[in-house]
Amino acid sequence: MFTTCIHGSDSKIHCNEKDKQILLNFKNGAIDLSGLLSTWSSQQDCCHWYGVVCHNFTSRVTQLNLPCSFINGYGYNNFIDKSHCLSGDIPISLLQMEFLEHLDLSNHDFLAMTYNSMNSPSCHNLSLGNLPYPCEKSSSLHYLDLSGNLNLLIHNLKWHSSASSLKYIDLSGIDLRTETNWVQLMAMLPSLSELYLVDCHLDNMSPSLHFANFTALEVLDLSVNAIHSEVPNWLFNLTCDISYIYLDNNLLRGELPKAMPNFQVLKYLILSNNDLNGPIPDCLGKLEHLTYLDLSSNLFSGPLPINLGNLSSLVALKARSNYFTGVVSEKHFTNLSNLKFLFVESPDIIFDFDLHWIPPFQLDGVFLGPVGPKPPQWLCTQTSLKSLGFANSKFSFETGDKFGVLYPKLNFSNWWATQ
Repeated sequence: MFTTCIHGSDSKIHCNEKDKQILLNFKNGAIDLSGLLSTWSSQQDCCHWYGVVCHNFTSRVTQLNLPCSFINGYGYNNFIDKSHCLSGDIPISLLQMEFLEHLDLSNHDFLAMTYNSMNSPSCHNLSLGNLPYPCEKSSSLHYLDLSGNLNLLIHNLKWHSSASSLKYIDLSGIDLRTETNWVQLMAMLPSLSELYLVDCHLDNMSPSLHFANFTALEVLDLSVNAIHSEVPNWLFNLTCDISYIYLDNNLLRGELPKAMPNFQVLKYLILSNNDLNGPIPDCLGKLEHLTYLDLSSNLFSGPLPINLGNLSSLVALKARSNYFTGVVSEKHFTNLSNLKFLFVESPDIIFDFDLHWIPPFQLDGVFLGPVGPKPPQWLCTQTSLKSLGFANSKFSFETGDKFGVLYPKLNFSNWWATQ
């Protein structure tokens, strides 16, 4: 139903004039050195403009897909040539188009989100930090992607009240450090299911907040920020069925709770590269839908819970660079038939596998340490290995050793050991 609007020569239906004027206003405020908007002519039906999608019957604009693509890959902290991308201002009227559902202006070089004459007089410049409402509200906008606009200045997120139907928000790469109430503001969106705030210079998650009224949240990605608090209670008290949590590359500290009753459908829990400490709670071994668990590069201590071996859906278990103690044996991996990546390493951990154990999995990658005087014999059963590593390990292969037969089959660049 929502496809590019293309009319026959005898059609009397044309692009809605109000929509057209809002888009032309956006074009006039944009710096377009590469001619990305060259088809946007006032003499042409706006449903035929590049990046514009209209409803087949009403001809109202429903989507604006204008991401800036580049060849050399994505990386917020790497130099990227954006000379062919749009710059200038994003008028708030764009977010308030009456039937617009999908807006993608990702990876451009916009500088500000601004009030303009097409808005309510009481709607202010969002980039200056003024209270933006009451603005004219959009009941249609579901998808908003402004990620990768590294120079876009947004002092607050209160403007989102004009788009209360948002389900998907990606503001990754935008500096949001001045917005300290982002949790409360985002929780006001009743339909929000995916929230991506990667590398936004956030330094807090409202640690004193016990409850956040996210009712539909499934994905929360706060990786690569500067959040320096304990993981807040509101996250573990969510009543929605959250499935993906990314909190890696922050400064989170403290211990994980002993119970996570509201994470029963959780699939991804990524906590790597933080300062979390204490034991790994047994409750993690009860999250039966968990497929990816990354606890690497923290300060966790104590033994690995044996019940992690009950996670039959687990594809990746990564627990490198911590301070685990105790014994790790085949009992930790009893039912991990889907496991593809196993990274477990800590200076004081002891690996003690039965010599005749045959794992229920076939791994693509493994990193263990310390091991010795020989690698675990079960590695010889892993015929799909693409990478293999050992930490704090020293051993040699004897003539006829089974592992010595496996070693030449591995790409040397993907095999390493440290002493």
